Amino acid sequence: MLKICPYILTALVAIPLSAYAADLKIAVVAPHLGNLQILGKQVLDGAALAAQGKAEIVAIEEPCTDGSGFDTAEKIKQSGATVAIGFLCSQSLEGGLPVLAEAKIPAITLSVRASILMEDALKKGWPLFRLAPSPTAERDKIADVIFQNWKGKPFAILDDGTITSRETSETVREALEQKGMKATLIDNFRPAQEVQTLLLRRLAKAGVTHVFAPADRSDMSVMAHDAKGAGLDLTFLGGDTLNATEQALPLEKGVLAITRPDYQTLPAAGPAVAALAKDGKSADGYVLPAYAAVTIAIDAQEIASGSGAPLAQALVETPFETVLGNIRFTKLHELATNPFALLEWDGQGFKPPAATQ
Repeated sequence: MLKICPYILTALVAIPLSAYAADLKIAVVAPHLGNLQILGKQVLDGAALAAQGKAEIVAIEEPCTDGSGFDTAEKIKQSGATVAIGFLCSQSLEGGLPVLAEAKIPAITLSVRASILMEDALKKGWPLFRLAPSPTAERDKIADVIFQNWKGKPFAILDDGTITSRETSETVREALEQKGMKATLIDNFRPAQEVQTLLLRRLAKAGVTHVFAPADRSDMSVMAHDAKGAGLDLTFLGGDTLNATEQALPLEKGVLAITRPDYQTLPAAGPAVAALAKDGKSADGYVLPAYAAVTIAIDAQEIASGSGAPLAQALVETPFETVLGNIRFTKLHELATNPFALLEWDGQGFKPPAATQ
């Protein structure tokens, strides 16, 4: 049985004995109850598998409530953990990072993308590292893909009127115009419509061949379906929101998205996926990111022990081989490589496009 610290007994979940090793203790901060419980289990499953025979896992309950950061950090500190991973909610870090900084315990978040939190951490020297994409990563990748692939092609930038969609379209438009690339048509559309006939007429009249729309999957499905029905040869590009559950109207094959690849399909993830399947577990959601975070923590601890440098210092600008591929944190504690990529819907999932679109 896993050795359990009595002061966090209620915050622990069962972890296999093979996840225990006395030389390194890793706090895994994840929800155990409520609507986020399934995500918390994904984090714990991935962390436990990666830690087998290499580290002790201490599971810390993540309530995801306002004001919970300080108590969460205190539990991490009292557990004797050297590093903490997980943190699906920003509330778990707010108010707790000063405690972790004082205890020299780096925190690796798998999910939190708030820019203000990272800015504060960098200013005040708090050891926060982000395995999740930065807040600007998706939009940066969208602008780069359009700039690289749509030069000389008449294209439209659309938004659905919501704040997020409008901000994304504006940010992309501004980034492209700064590079001397202007859209043929800038327009908006009404979301949640059964047909988009009027929109398609405007696109046809403008003579565009490529369309970027930061739209929900259901709206993109309607647009692409109606374009196909009207015989319009349009290339549609959306953002990460397209990587969602299939709707009543299926997404047309060939629709492009700037999103993250299915980590289970990565070559480096193969052994971990197979090991999970053997144990009757899937590699969905946060399983593989948690696995990667524990791998990084273990390797960084080995580097720190050998060099005498603080663990947080060992995390910076060091390449780590993980199930997600090569991971490196910059001096700003962000991912050095943008995890978003141009992918194409093939009817079953988003895969690398067969050709430049």
